[in-house]
Amino acid sequence: MKKLVLSEIHKSLGGKMVDFAGYCMPVKYKKGVKEEHRIVREVVGIFDVSHMGELFVTGENSLQFLQYITSNDVSKLSPGKVQYTCLPNLEGGIVDDFLLYMIEENNYLLVVNASNIQKDLAWINSHNIYGCTIENKSDSYSLLALQGPKSIELLQKLTDINLSEIRYYNFKIGELAGIEEIILSRTGYTGEIGFELYVKNEDVRKLWDTLFSISDELCPVGLAARDTLRLEKGFCLYGNDINDSTSPIEAGLGWITKFSKEFINSDNLKKQKENGVKRKLVGIELLEKGIARKDYSIVDELGNEIGVVTSGTMSPTLNKAIAMAYVSSDQKDIGNKIYIKIRKKLIKAKVVSLPFVK
Repeated sequence: MKKLVLSEIHKSLGGKMVDFAGYCMPVKYKKGVKEEHRIVREVVGIFDVSHMGELFVTGENSLQFLQYITSNDVSKLSPGKVQYTCLPNLEGGIVDDFLLYMIEENNYLLVVNASNIQKDLAWINSHNIYGCTIENKSDSYSLLALQGPKSIELLQKLTDINLSEIRYYNFKIGELAGIEEIILSRTGYTGEIGFELYVKNEDVRKLWDTLFSISDELCPVGLAARDTLRLEKGFCLYGNDINDSTSPIEAGLGWITKFSKEFINSDNLKKQKENGVKRKLVGIELLEKGIARKDYSIVDELGNEIGVVTSGTMSPTLNKAIAMAYVSSDQKDIGNKIYIKIRKKLIKAKVVSLPFVK
């Protein structure tokens, strides 16, 4: 397993370390998952998500190249803007979903899932017919995500950049905590106000220590709360809700699939959009005691199998069991009654709108 630069810090804070995507990562700390979750929703928490991959694409044909390999319309980007997008494969599935940053003309950053770094690199390189330069700088960067209602107030003490002027899915590159060239990105995986901070490995300890030195409210948060937070907001997790065999149309990601351009497998995905798909990703709320876990089967009132759970948890905010699942398209309507197979029991549930927490 690879270690984070701050691995020993996480251990000293009581972090329970686990193997995640080949990295030794903190899954939770002493306060526990529910309290970490609450603090992010109500105050401010910090995640060390330095396992994420940073791939840079440069060259005079970068725009054309990225238009070809990604589903979203890259031409809508300008320097300082971020776009959520995906790499469609040739079979209708998704190689990976990621954030695309336009740093300047012909200079882009792709922030990809840790488990897919090598797969993404191989895919991107194999389709690089435009002569672009592709660099994997994942081992040079750390990534801290400061999330919660008080995140701007805390960070503003450490920079002259007016953070309140940075809109959602925009970023600035500048000085923070006396450290130059940090990418301050108004993004995150929690649905709360927050920033993701890209910093060179040699500076991440100074940034971490400085953040905690100016706030008694800041709380370290692990992977478990990151998962409950993102699920409450209906955000897809690669490997669960989307993968190589799920299409962006099935996954409700039609909004990042733009047919104003041609891209890999765009003709087939366009047919899906026009003709409909056999299954859809939906939100589910359990009406009886139980938790719907990944890969649990879903049946209708007659016992016919109609779908499968992809992500599930007990929502700390709602105090209800929630899940995301693929169901046959004729079962996707809001309010539709379904049943989750939990061991030998059928647990009553219903289809609800996403996100679970507005």
